[in-house]
Amino acid sequence: MPTTLLAFLGACTLIAASPGPSTVLIIKQSLHSRRSGFLTVLGNETGVFIWGVVAAFGLTALLTASEVAYDVMRVVGAVVLVGFGIQALRQARRAKGADDGFPEGAPKSGRHSYRGGLLLNLANPKAAVFAMSFLPQFVPEGAPHLPAMVGLAALWAVYEVGYYGLYVWFVGRLKSVLSRAGVRRRLEQVSGGVLLLLGVRMALEG
Repeated sequence: MPTTLLAFLGACTLIAASPGPSTVLIIKQSLHSRRSGFLTVLGNETGVFIWGVVAAFGLTALLTASEVAYDVMRVVGAVVLVGFGIQALRQARRAKGADDGFPEGAPKSGRHSYRGGLLLNLANPKAAVFAMSFLPQFVPEGAPHLPAMVGLAALWAVYEVGYYGLYVWFVGRLKSVLSRAGVRRRLEQVSGGVLLLLGVRMALEG
């Protein structure tokens, strides 16, 4: 069991270290505040846990078995990514206005940050399919399948909260540099562009 857990946590580390939409959104939100970044992490990991539970009950197989359902979810995910990208580019434009003496706009609520992280994860069909293929590999032989899968999903989510929390902390440590005129705006532009490209790629995938 300890060996299985170590292997599982090692795999979780590799997964979290792979750049993706969630990583981009977490860093983008952390540019605003640590609270915003951390709540985005919590929203994202709630989605991870939900997909793990769905996989534990075998419901993810319904998604993979239906091409129409998968395509609908893929298009929805693409729209969500494009929406986040456009939002980031608008924030970059408002930041430019603030640099020029115009108001930047009211900060987003913590609920908005949490909802953003949750929505981004739940709208990604790849996250659902990955949970279905990833978690069963680490269920110990002879262990009850459902409780083990749910437990692994919870451990996966909690571990990633700690991992991505380091990103939030690191961005916060660099706040004095990132808050300089033009730097934050450029980062918003980059994150917005990346999210847009990921959304377009998801929409075009067969």
